[in-house]
Amino acid sequence: MRGKQPEQDVRVKQKIVSGKSFALTYIVILLLVGIQVGIIVIPGFTETHPVIQVAAVMLYWVLVATGFLYVTNQQIKARYDKPMRRLSEAAKQVAEGDFSLYVEPMNTPEKYDYIDVMFMDFNTMVQELGSIETLKNDFITNVSHEIKTPLAIIRNYTDMLQNGGLTAETRTAYLQTIGRATENLTALVSNMLRLNKLENQEIELPAAPYNLCRQLSDCVLGFESLLDEKGIELTADIEDRAMLSADAALLEIVWNNLLSNAVKFTPPGGRVTLTQTSSEDCITVSVADTGCGMDADTRKRAFDKFYQGDTSHSGEGNGLGLALAYRIVERQNGSLAVKSAPGEGSVFTVMLPSSPEAAAR
Repeated sequence: MRGKQPEQDVRVKQKIVSGKSFALTYIVILLLVGIQVGIIVIPGFTETHPVIQVAAVMLYWVLVATGFLYVTNQQIKARYDKPMRRLSEAAKQVAEGDFSLYVEPMNTPEKYDYIDVMFMDFNTMVQELGSIETLKNDFITNVSHEIKTPLAIIRNYTDMLQNGGLTAETRTAYLQTIGRATENLTALVSNMLRLNKLENQEIELPAAPYNLCRQLSDCVLGFESLLDEKGIELTADIEDRAMLSADAALLEIVWNNLLSNAVKFTPPGGRVTLTQTSSEDCITVSVADTGCGMDADTRKRAFDKFYQGDTSHSGEGNGLGLALAYRIVERQNGSLAVKSAPGEGSVFTVMLPSSPEAAAR
């Protein structure tokens, strides 16, 4: 069975065989044939021995074929061989780890052919590979830093606990610090494992109908003491019942993360708003705060692993929460987006598809 023919690339502006090249080829062939006729009808040539006539014509076409092959070879070298050598050399350099290469197209954009388009795609691929390499290096650096920090805390305070003369209060404070460092390290490892599982394994997430509104209410109650401590007002505008068929345990991580970030970045006396609405085919949950907000670069990287735009709160997390939340929502066939501006707070919005089966329960 024949495969489907690829569609014409809209970036290609120049055809390999054009009407102009066809006309030129036609004229050249006519001229060559005309020259042959001219040779044959040279006065006195018709009385020549037929063998000499045939030999002369054959010699003529041998010269024509030689010239044709030379011209064709030069065109192939200029149009295909040299570009392919350039591309081969560039690919070799990329294979050796050089991601700064850029292969210049042979023609201007209005005259691009398939070779030029291939060069552009190659440049895009190299750029993406460079970005992936940078992300990989950043990931290794960040993981090393995030693991090293709590381990250093645990080791330092353990050494200090071995010294005599500490009061009971000091020992308790040291143990609490070790406990917090251990919890941070445990959370980091757990989130990394969850992210790896969501990103690299094609697993079927368990889905069962449950009341999302009840889950949101329970999550809000978990932040009640922290809200009171910071003097933050929380407004919840949710329905009494909204049935959703999804992995409840994973989505609880999403709501807790969004609420935790909202409380973390909202100053004392600020406000956090939780809103939930339902439509025929979608359930929307948004968490808004009156915190410091984010600039364009921070918004763009908000869901990247280990990225923390506001470093003043870096000790309160490891930069994996939003990355994990984003991938959980994505695996539930939903979307997670953010709207924010410096000094105007942030609004994180989750949209999840609602199923008729769940709504009927």
